[in-house]
Amino acid sequence: MVGSSAKKVAFAAFIGTTIEWYDFYIYALASVLIFGQLFFPSDNQFISILGSFGTFAVGFLARPLGAIIFGHIGDRLGRKKSLIMTLMLMGIATTCVGLLPTYETAGIIAPILLVLLRIVQGIAVGGEWGGAVLMAGEHAPKGLKNFFSSFAQWGSPAGNVLALLVFSYIISLPKTELFDSNYWRSPFLVSFILLIIGLIARITLTESPVFIESNKKQQMVKQKESAPLVSVFKTALPLIMLAIGANALSFSGIFSNTLMIGYTTLALQTEKHLILDALFWVAIVHFICQPFTAYLAERMKASYFLMISALLALLSVFLLFPIVNIGTKPSFIIGISLTVICYSGFYGVIAGYLSRIFPVRIRYTALSISYQGCAAIFGSIIPLIGGYLIYQYGTFWYPLALFYCVLALISIICIYLLSRYHYYDE
Repeated sequence: MVGSSAKKVAFAAFIGTTIEWYDFYIYALASVLIFGQLFFPSDNQFISILGSFGTFAVGFLARPLGAIIFGHIGDRLGRKKSLIMTLMLMGIATTCVGLLPTYETAGIIAPILLVLLRIVQGIAVGGEWGGAVLMAGEHAPKGLKNFFSSFAQWGSPAGNVLALLVFSYIISLPKTELFDSNYWRSPFLVSFILLIIGLIARITLTESPVFIESNKKQQMVKQKESAPLVSVFKTALPLIMLAIGANALSFSGIFSNTLMIGYTTLALQTEKHLILDALFWVAIVHFICQPFTAYLAERMKASYFLMISALLALLSVFLLFPIVNIGTKPSFIIGISLTVICYSGFYGVIAGYLSRIFPVRIRYTALSISYQGCAAIFGSIIPLIGGYLIYQYGTFWYPLALFYCVLALISIICIYLLSRYHYYDE
């Protein structure tokens, strides 16, 4: 029987990460669709979009700093305090993006401010993810920990659905209304309302029982502990490196949204509203599939499930591009959905699996560094390399597909090696 406290925490993790990922996705969509014109004007459309992708990548590079700062707070002061701080930081930064002057009115100051706010967003997400996963997983009953941890991951497709709904409307407006009347700002300003909702959900939570128990044991021993970051690198560096590699496929979701927008609009010359409409339905598919795949994963060993999911995702990419190249809205939905269904199983389970390869006293820091270290490496290079491959090869999609396969193979190899380590199951 699952207690009401565990359900409440899982729901709060879902709501909080939905808001965080809404903020993330509206920036991702804006970087492809409107930021080039507003902040990086150029006669060359590719150069303009690459400038936007660059600011998108900067947020990933800032994530490890957030992992270190809020990992320390989460391991020393509690998961709840850290989660409230990260949500406030993300919501305020995103709201401020909606208040920025454009290049036309402020010159070079405008893209500089945009980059700085993107760095703040990266720091916030860097601290948020690990705490949301741990709060849900550490409150969960034994035998359902991966499933409950997946509620934090479930916020990603939910946030994507919200972002796509907003941008589908925004991008349909005439250019005069979108840019001259500043309607592009509204998705970012809405974030402040969502911030209030998220804070209400998180303030009412109880602290992780696993963290409280660990804290009591540490106080009884009365032994001075090293800072969590120092302990992580002293005792868990091999695990951190493998966990970074294991997470590689987690960021392949950039293929199914940001890069697919770039591929269809630049290589296939598709109207923007067509791919946005398709991605909305793909996000719905992801949203529906993920909790089911996470629940089914409890029926088998998590490491086996993850390797099988990654292998299926690898194979699915060779169906993705031939179907998408048909160039119709149904083909976009079907092609991208096939890959997303395979990917959703991996994405839903990886968080809970990795959270329990580390001991409680350094878990927030270690989990966050492994995921956000991966974000800094793969999350930053995927849009840049992917954008280059789209520009260089156009509809010749094999280089993009092989790039995706490399990500999947890295995850498979690292998960296999991780499966040989001790596994905590509090």
